[in-house]
Amino acid sequence: MDLPIIYHPDYVAPLPEGHRFPMPKFGKLYEMLLSDRVATPEQFHTPNPPPQDWIELVHTPDYIQAYCEGTLDSKAQRRIGLPWSPALVNRTCTAVGGTVLTAQLALKHGLACNTAGGTHHAFPSYGSGFCIFNDLAIASRVLQHLGLAQKILILDLDVHQGDGTAFIFQDDNSVFTFSMHCEVNFPSTKQKSDLDVPLPMGMDDEAYLQTLAKYLPDLLSDFQPDLVFYDAGVDPHVGDRLGKLALTDTGIYCREMQVLSTCVAAGYPVAAVIGGGYADDLDGLVYRHSILHRAASEVYRQYYL
Repeated sequence: MDLPIIYHPDYVAPLPEGHRFPMPKFGKLYEMLLSDRVATPEQFHTPNPPPQDWIELVHTPDYIQAYCEGTLDSKAQRRIGLPWSPALVNRTCTAVGGTVLTAQLALKHGLACNTAGGTHHAFPSYGSGFCIFNDLAIASRVLQHLGLAQKILILDLDVHQGDGTAFIFQDDNSVFTFSMHCEVNFPSTKQKSDLDVPLPMGMDDEAYLQTLAKYLPDLLSDFQPDLVFYDAGVDPHVGDRLGKLALTDTGIYCREMQVLSTCVAAGYPVAAVIGGGYADDLDGLVYRHSILHRAASEVYRQYYL
């Protein structure tokens, strides 16, 4: 069997012309993985939107209802940064279902990758920074609820701190939150992860990879999770509009290989999501996101998963 990859056509929802969130990237990522023969159609798994009680494991019923029915006030909508539509509600819920399915397949096969996910700025009662429902938190709670995993490590390498995730699990010893992010970047008010590693502006490949190597093996051996959620944001890239770090494509590839091989070699299953990435060159951005799936395919074969 080949690497399980999760995708749904509903990962793309219409946005107004010129909106700065690169919504088309999700469909283009799927197309690139097929056209570059990184994956075959048979490798793709199609998720379903989760039942509402799964979302309620993290988010308040009032917020869920207001968002799903389109009755959020304008200030709450502005904080999210995406204009409401029924299609976006469906997209949001389908992507959460995708991360749950990614986790289930990772537990079964050792490694699985979503082609969306990483909405780590969503808090229990509000959304923020293009994030509406926190897929990493919901999937963690669902796995625990279903008895599939108890100890979960959320390894967040998006360039922005995973503030919503940190807040949700701040008093929970069963979920360890690790965030390695640019220190002078959104969000302006940081939350307290179990371990935060703030990085200086302009950090390059070598310094970044050395920093990661300093923490990752100890994190795994100290916490010994049943599952690792990996938020593989590509916004640390030098070409990212919102990043402020200086990783190259090669650096992103080395990071993915480092994370995935370190976890898998030590026997820890990994469920990966693509996280953030923002660039005017959409094709270059899509390629950067595809590096996760290219590296994961290599690791999957290497370790005979």
